[in-house]
Amino acid sequence: MFFAVVIGLLVGAVVMLIPLLRARAEADVSEEARQQSTQDRQRVVDFMHLMAEALGEGLTRQDLHQRIVHASILCTGALSACLFERTERGTMRGAAIEGLFPPHRPLTDAAKAKLTTRAKFIEQVLKTEEFPVGEGIVGRVASTGRGELLANAAADARIVRHDDPALTVRSVIAVPLFFRERFFGVLAVANPAGERAFTPMEFSLIQSLAEQAALALHNAEFLHVQIEKQQLDLDISVASGIQRMLLPRKTTTIDGLDLDARYKPAQKIGGDLYDVLRLSPTRLAIVVADVSGKGIPASLLMAICRTNLHQIAPRHDSPARVLTELNCALSADIENGLYVTMIYAVIDTALGTVTFARAGHELPLFARFDTVSGAFLPTFVGSEGMPLGMVPDELFATVILDHTEPFNPGDVLVLYTDGVTEAPNEDDKEFSGARLADAVRTLRQRPAQEMNDGILETVNRFAGETPQRDDLTLVTVKRV
Repeated sequence: MFFAVVIGLLVGAVVMLIPLLRARAEADVSEEARQQSTQDRQRVVDFMHLMAEALGEGLTRQDLHQRIVHASILCTGALSACLFERTERGTMRGAAIEGLFPPHRPLTDAAKAKLTTRAKFIEQVLKTEEFPVGEGIVGRVASTGRGELLANAAADARIVRHDDPALTVRSVIAVPLFFRERFFGVLAVANPAGERAFTPMEFSLIQSLAEQAALALHNAEFLHVQIEKQQLDLDISVASGIQRMLLPRKTTTIDGLDLDARYKPAQKIGGDLYDVLRLSPTRLAIVVADVSGKGIPASLLMAICRTNLHQIAPRHDSPARVLTELNCALSADIENGLYVTMIYAVIDTALGTVTFARAGHELPLFARFDTVSGAFLPTFVGSEGMPLGMVPDELFATVILDHTEPFNPGDVLVLYTDGVTEAPNEDDKEFSGARLADAVRTLRQRPAQEMNDGILETVNRFAGETPQRDDLTLVTVKRV
């Protein structure tokens, strides 16, 4: 599709150029002028055809530069040509050369000694030689943005006189490559065949060719950007599919528990993680984690984290021990600046308890009836701990602790990421833990699935039209 659009643009350019060339021919009644104009039109068509073929081949920028230089020689009959581009340092340097195009500056004695491999050596000189904008005819064209014709180059002081007769410049044309104020470089052609000088008509022709060369460079950039975007979209789509495969496909639970989990990434791929592991007929482990950052790096770290967790969790009864070993396992995979917050909770229906360890994650929300007041009270419960991957293993092990809470019939446990509590509204205020607690209190009599529906509806109503800023994970468990 992109190639079709580009070729359409090129054909449109030809359609615009041909009437101009035809008008020039009609203004001159001589048969010779008409023949020259016809030849010029054919040269433009040939040049455009070569550019369209180059774009269709998907050439690199360097190869396209070389194709432009080659096409310029074919269409003008020049003996040599060079395309100069501006470097990151603001200087000019040869990017593509064909034929014995003379170096911009005089050759040193050491350089002259290497002229046995003349063509390749001259090419090497031009591609390494840098000169400021404004220096010489090429520098002047780059500075002013206007093309120049030196019919008698020998009489111009800006042209370097080389000792080698093969590098003598008789006639030269240099024109800028512009497309919509974007400067792509300078195209220079030297010495037309036949020991003659370039004519004003050929100068006009080369200016037209330069316009189309700039268009081709612009379209090549456009195509490369679109291709890279398509590849990135494909990579993201694959990563998103892998991430969905890593999340639980169905809700694992045990007798006595009603559980529902939700996950909504802010982008196509996210850095949140939740998982449910059945440890025994009466013990269920629930994990909610948040990887710092977003996108592919966060998604990959989440996948590594989940894989290690599935290997470690069955070996320990203590959530703190699980997180300590997980921190050790992740130390080689977590790059500087990345870390993981996590809460790992084990519900034991036989004992009627929840034991959890918190690695710098959001506080779990317990909601239960208060035996003294008879009211249903949501409470955020804390414990010590630091994020995974943030501190050395020895320090992490000294601060992570287990915390146990009763979990009786009618009680509710809500685990979440900050995408819930920090969801912003149009005034840039956050949803907050207080609003989450109020929603849980209001929805306490509903099943876990309906509770999550209600919580997310409350969050969405609060946010209004504000786009989701962070990944959102919500796990609600009711003891029944």
